[in-house]
Amino acid sequence: MTVALRDFALGLPKAELHLHLEGTLEPELKFALAERNGITLPHTSVEEIRASYDFTDLTSFLAIYYPAMEVLQTADDFHDLAWEYLVRAKAQGVVHAEMFFDPQAHTSRGVPFENVIGGYRRAAVRAADELGITAELILCFLRDFSAEYAMATLMEALPYRRWIVGVGLDSDERDNPPGKFAAVFARAKAEGFFLTMHCDIDQVGSIDNIRAVIDEVGVDRIDHGTNIVEDPALVAIAKERGLGFTTCPVSNSFVTEQMKSDEIVGLLREGVRVTINSDDPAYFGAYVGDNYVALAEQAGLSHTDLVQLAINSFEVSWITPARRAAYVAAVEEYAAAHDVPLPG
Repeated sequence: MTVALRDFALGLPKAELHLHLEGTLEPELKFALAERNGITLPHTSVEEIRASYDFTDLTSFLAIYYPAMEVLQTADDFHDLAWEYLVRAKAQGVVHAEMFFDPQAHTSRGVPFENVIGGYRRAAVRAADELGITAELILCFLRDFSAEYAMATLMEALPYRRWIVGVGLDSDERDNPPGKFAAVFARAKAEGFFLTMHCDIDQVGSIDNIRAVIDEVGVDRIDHGTNIVEDPALVAIAKERGLGFTTCPVSNSFVTEQMKSDEIVGLLREGVRVTINSDDPAYFGAYVGDNYVALAEQAGLSHTDLVQLAINSFEVSWITPARRAAYVAAVEEYAAAHDVPLPG
């Protein structure tokens, strides 16, 4: 008999491709780091911190998100943050993670770049040794800073090139279209980085921004991006090119009226390579396996649909063809062991 959906979803081997390390800062760790670094927090309990997570859109979320990072100071702090995420990710079936980090959120307040990447890298190496999880880093530029600052950050990252698999673009999309950073991404591509950009849901000009990242920037993946359904011609192009979409159902439900399940499932049925991810799980209360379950319950997905989503996560990940084939085979073996038909 097929295993219960939640158990199946959590055990399903998967890659997580849309995860902000700074968004994994759980309240308990926040208190520990504040004490370590002599920082006084405005809250006195875990419950108070969680009660402060009152946001209804991207802007109100970011107003809470960035100040919380003040507790991150040393390489050990960044190591501990990434390590705690990776331990939780393993329990949710993650075997490969491509993790966003925002160096400008730290260098802009005086934290050395080397502290940030050094701590994160150490956790990634440790995870491979102790957890059996492979992990890569994606450097994200903050789009509400200048393009010049982004270029300077890219230059600062080049000595660590072998530790960074790709670059992305996140933060407040308002008045910060993809074209603002076209030169930065062109240079990053020339340096051999993979490219992705956030196209957040239901922003002003969403479809124009999606068109720009596909036609002008030439990204390898799109983060969020479900507003593409507004233009069937763009959907066809995304399908033809095999573009990946790193959707985040639970976080969607915090900044809009629902998970965008109709759009996600519609793209899945169209054969577009949509994936499921957790975004900022410490703030939204759901890690990646929980997101699989939440979407499946709302949209009535089958076990086979979840298998397809897991396969997609490896097909659009930035790994070698041999590793990709091995991970997909592991998904298929898991499905067979649980009497779940394969997609197609």
